[in-house]
Formats: sequence, C-alpha cells, structure tokens
Amino acid sequence: MAEAVSNVAEFSVSEISFSIKKTMEDRFGYVRVRGELGRISRPGSGHIYLDLKDDRSVLSGVVWKGVASRLKIQPEQGLEVIATGKITTFPGQSKYQMVIDALEPAGAGALMALLEERKRKLGAEGLFAEERKRPLPSLPKVIGVVTSPTGAVIRDILHRVADRFPLHVLVWPVRVQGETSGAEVANGIRGFNALAPGGAIPRPDLIIVARGGGSIEDLWGFNEEAVVRAAAASDIPLISAVGHETDWTLIDLAADLRAPTPTGAAEIAVPVKAELMGLVDDLSRRLSSGLLRLVTNRRTELRAAGAALPAPHELLALPRQRFDTFAGRLEHSLTVNTRSHRSGFQAASTRLSPHVLTRGTQDARTKLNQLSDRQQRALGVAVSQKRQAFSAQAVRLSPHRLSQQIVLGSERLTSLGGRLDRAYGTRLGKSRDRLTGLEKLLKSLSYKDVLSRGYALVRDSNGQPLRSAAGVVAGAALSIELADGTLEAVAAGTDGFVPPSAPTASPAPKAAARAKPAAKPKKAAATAAIGKQGNLF
Repeated sequence: MAEAVSNVAEFSVSEISFSIKKTMEDRFGYVRVRGELGRISRPGSGHIYLDLKDDRSVLSGVVWKGVASRLKIQPEQGLEVIATGKITTFPGQSKYQMVIDALEPAGAGALMALLEERKRKLGAEGLFAEERKRPLPSLPKVIGVVTSPTGAVIRDILHRVADRFPLHVLVWPVRVQGETSGAEVANGIRGFNALAPGGAIPRPDLIIVARGGGSIEDLWGFNEEAVVRAAAASDIPLISAVGHETDWTLIDLAADLRAPTPTGAAEIAVPVKAELMGLVDDLSRRLSSGLLRLVTNRRTELRAAGAALPAPHELLALPRQRFDTFAGRLEHSLTVNTRSHRSGFQAASTRLSPHVLTRGTQDARTKLNQLSDRQQRALGVAVSQKRQAFSAQAVRLSPHRLSQQIVLGSERLTSLGGRLDRAYGTRLGKSRDRLTGLEKLLKSLSYKDVLSRGYALVRDSNGQPLRSAAGVVAGAALSIELADGTLEAVAAGTDGFVPPSAPTASPAPKAAARAKPAAKPKKAAATAAIGKQGNLF
C-alpha cells in the first residue's frame, strides 16, 4: 500500500532555526529590558555572558568584546539594570538571547536587597563576629561532609582526602538546590553536632558544608537564616565551601573558615601525610645533628678552657708586680706624710707658751675639784640609795632560792660545756679537712712535683730562675735544683757542648765545663746537660 503524500513543507534543522531567528529579529528589533543581573561569566575571549531575570523568568544575554570595553557600568551580580539591544536566537543550542549594546543602572535587585538586609540583621546579633570562630583541628580523625551524595563535590573531597591523609569521612546527604535545601543543610549541621562522642556513629571533629558553583538563585538555600544560625551554633568547627572563589553566601560569614572551593576545603581540613612524615624525619635528623654539635662544641670549649688556664707562676706574676708598685709608692707617701705632719706640728708649736699651758692647767684643776666635789656628793646619795634597795632585796632573799639558781646554773653550764666540746670537735674536723685540701692544692701547684718527674730548675748566681739559654754567658755560675738536691755548675756555652752519643776530640781547655773540684763528678755532668734540659718556666 503506498504511503499517503502530505502537502506539509519539509524544512531542514538549519532552515527552521534561521527562519525563527529572522522572525524574532524582525518582530522585536531593538528593545529595552529591565531586570536583575544574575549569573555573569567572563571567558578568555573577552565576551560577557549574563542572565537578566525577574521573579518569574530569565533572559540570557551576551555583550560582545568590542561593546564590553565601552559599557558605562560593569555588570555585577544582583545589580538591577536597563539593557538596550536586540533579541535574537542562537541556533546552535535552540535558545534565544539578547545581544546587549548598552547597560544602565536601575537600582539594586530584590534578591540582593533581601540578602543585604538579612546580612545586617544577623550581623547585629553577632553571628559573624570573629571572636565566635573556633580554630580548626590540626589533624581530625573524622570529617563530616554536608552535601549532595551524587554530585562531583563529594567525589572531589573524598579523592583529595585519600590523596593527602586517608581518614574516616561521614556524608550527611542533602539537597543543595531548591526550596528544601536550606532546611536540610541546617538539619545536617545540627545532626552532626547531636552525635554523642564514643557512640556507634563517630562524632566528627570537623564539618565541611560543600556545594559547586552556580548563580545566586542556585545558592540561595545557603543564605537562609536557619542555615546561618545552625552554622554559628555549631560546637564542631565548620568550613564553608559553597560555590567558587567569586561566589559568597551568608554561611561563609558564619562559618569558622571559608574555603574557595570544595577541593580547597579538603586541603585545608587535612595535612599531607607524606609531608608530616618527612617533617618528623627532618626534625629527628636535626635533633641528632644538634645534639652532636652541642656535645662537640662543649668538648671543644672545655679543652680550650683547660688550655687557657695559666701556669702557677703566672697567677702570682700580676699580684707580685702590684706589690712592687705599691711598695715603691709607700716609701714616697711616708716621706710626704711625715713632712706634712712636721709642718703642722711646727705651726701649732708657735702658738704654744708656758703662760697658756699654766692657765689651762689651773682652769682644768679648778674644774676637776668641782667635779670631784659633785662626785662625792653623788656617790654618797647613790650609795645610800643602793643600800636601801639592797636592804629591801635582802629581806626577800633566802639561801634556798640561791641554791636552786646555783643548781640550775650548774646544769646549764654542764650542757653548754658538752655543746662546746661537740662544736669544737666539729670545727676542728672541718679545719683539719680544709687544711688537708689546701695541702693537696699546694702540692698540685708546687713545682716540686714537676721536679720529681725528671725536670730540673736552673737558677743564676742571684738565685733567679732561668727561662732562656740566650741570656747565659760562658763561665756563669749556675745552680741546678733536682728532686733530691741541688747541684752547682758553671755554664760552658752552647758552642762547647758535645752530645754524649757522639765521640769527638777533647775540647779546648777554655771551652770545657769548669766544674769545681773533680771530686764532684755529678756537677760536671749536670753542666753538660744544661743545653738539652727543658726549662721548667
């Protein structure tokens, strides 16, 4: 059976699309539209894509790159404007839009006005105050996420947490768009806070409220008062990750921290486990290295301090020099002081005469006689008073009380005598220990112990120790002090010294060591040994 032939014209998709486009452009032409700016997008091409909306409809708009640079105002979300342009279609997506040539401000949009009013109201109650915000835990064990369980947001958060530091994540499923989204988000926040610690379901240490980007209408549920109050009342620290970095909602102000994106919230919530392990290893290595350097430095400082300690004779060098200086000044000071007193005595002697001395003697004798008379009278009165007081006391005295006081005094004297003996013994023991310590210190500082190790102390004819061989002339008388005695020697000079191990011809008589008689061979041997004997000082 043959198909029925229709007389309806057939159009291609492009034909019908461009026909509709031409019809709309011819019907409307240039128009002026008043509405509130919603979603605004600025891609890298330089064009601006936006939405014009009212309470019931949305009109898409586009501002081409050449026109965007000449606009009187830059489009901002929530701004009410009057747009001038033409209505056209976009056949590639079967949608109509307005190509905007000019924008004029017409006042703030209704939604933005409501948002600002709600922001002022809640801010006046202190819900956005910084002092209410709590610090985030450095390493939470459980994280609660309030978001849609089917969106890409939860997958991004779980993936990011697993990469950085795998831990337990609880998801409270909610709608993130629509009329009931605000109530569900508020219930999710309150539900996590209601979990008891240590219960069957672990209580989160941190809450993340997350949603992807969108227009102000899409995100309006996070501006509701119930959500803001639930976020501000949360006992668990809360991160707001609603929208993209340029989007903002009232929950961002009430949360303890705002993240630019949901992935950024996961990065803020948990550290990188590998970085923490590396930090611990680095701190361990630094601690070991620091301890090793500290011990090495202390050992070096101890050795340096030991090497810097002066020799015993150097300790007395400065006091000896000060003593010589003050001794020289003392003689001069005594001479000057004697001269000063002599001058004063001579000046005073010129004012003295026998008459002055006689008159002074007479006055002193007269005054002495007067004082003697007064003393006799006063003594008589005092003796009389003492006698009366003694008589009064004698009546109250008895031998029994005196005997009792004598017994008590004897017992106290005996106790004090015992304490004196014990204190004397203790003091004597401490003094003996101190004397023993000083004796040991004297022995350790004395050069006698150095002589007992094989060294010798060489003095010149004046008894002064020799510190260098350069100042000794041949034939000088020397005194060599050893550990067990003193030897007398004569310096032969360094040119005439012959080491004992090298046999050589006898030296000339004048270069030989002039030891005293041959009966003392030890002195001659000591004279030859001066050249290589180390100087004690």
